[in-house]
Amino acid sequence: MKVEQNIKRLKYLLSLFNITIEELIILISKDLKKPILKEEILSENIKVSHLKRIDKIFNKGLHFYLDPKSPEVSKDASIFFRKSKFDADLNLGAKKIVNQFEEFKISLSAISKLAEINTERIIPIFKISDNPQNVAFEIRKILYPDFQEKQRDFLKSLISKFAEKNILVFEFIETWNKKEKANIDGFFLNPNVIVLKRQQNSFRREIFTLIHELGHYLLNIEEVDYLDVYDLANQNLSDIEKWCNDFAFYFIAGEYTQILYNLNKATIHNDYNFEIVERISKQTHLSQIAIFTRLLYNKQISNNDYKKIKEDFDEQFRLKQLENLKQKELDKINGVQKGGAVPKPINSPLLISTIQTAFYEGVINEYDVCKTLNITPDKIEQYIP
Repeated sequence: MKVEQNIKRLKYLLSLFNITIEELIILISKDLKKPILKEEILSENIKVSHLKRIDKIFNKGLHFYLDPKSPEVSKDASIFFRKSKFDADLNLGAKKIVNQFEEFKISLSAISKLAEINTERIIPIFKISDNPQNVAFEIRKILYPDFQEKQRDFLKSLISKFAEKNILVFEFIETWNKKEKANIDGFFLNPNVIVLKRQQNSFRREIFTLIHELGHYLLNIEEVDYLDVYDLANQNLSDIEKWCNDFAFYFIAGEYTQILYNLNKATIHNDYNFEIVERISKQTHLSQIAIFTRLLYNKQISNNDYKKIKEDFDEQFRLKQLENLKQKELDKINGVQKGGAVPKPINSPLLISTIQTAFYEGVINEYDVCKTLNITPDKIEQYIP
């Protein structure tokens, strides 16, 4: 069976995701004995089976390719049209996530306008020439919540604080069996959207990513990032990334910054200041290796000593992963069924209040509420009393 497609829409997606027609053919011909031909894809009449394979790549729904209207190719439509190069070398999974939230941002912006919700920026824009430590301490007074020992609770509190200042934060979650995971940690979309990858096993990393992206928001410079904690001491980063890393570190460290500055050089003779580093890590949610990396940046530990510590942390992580794997295999042999639902993303209070107002103003219906908040109809009364 064949249908009439709008070829302009297919070419739009190729341009959006920066994929050539040849690369697309390789992707959609996977597991086929006979590869799909270029002529078959670029024909006005295309097989539905081919279109379904194409949509497995782009996840737009078959109706997208059949719509006769030409798609809008503009800087307002996508960050991929506003920027040609990103801090991370984005894979297809990452591009899908970015595009998904870009479209969600545009949709939510339209809903906010119809419901006459004020989404104007409250916090001023800073410049890269501004001292990141001074900015961090200034912004802490506005956005730093009461400290909580549980990392996820602290992350949730940060997201709520951001919401008070019209900054929307979203999480995306990738299940263990997803074939192509996004090779990014987070990104900032103008004017006020920050998106984070859920780091179920490392909330410290997610917290740092959130504050790093806050740095991009403060500079009003969009970016998609893969953050390596060891890059805190990398002199080859761009000035923007260095600024955001410095800002994030000082924002999270707060009053402990001065304690770190006053530390003697970490050596084997003082056990590399492990006791102090561990205490600061617990009381700030900075990872210990992030703190040691900052000490390296400050020349408060030698390269050789830092390398030893890094290798030790890496080995501890490897052994923990191995232990978890062995336990899973043992449980499987013993027939132990481990439950556990797929984690749910944290919903920003700003998102919830926006959807509530839009519903009460008649802009959206109950179905839209459930779809946007990712809830089942029986839970709607929790959000729409």
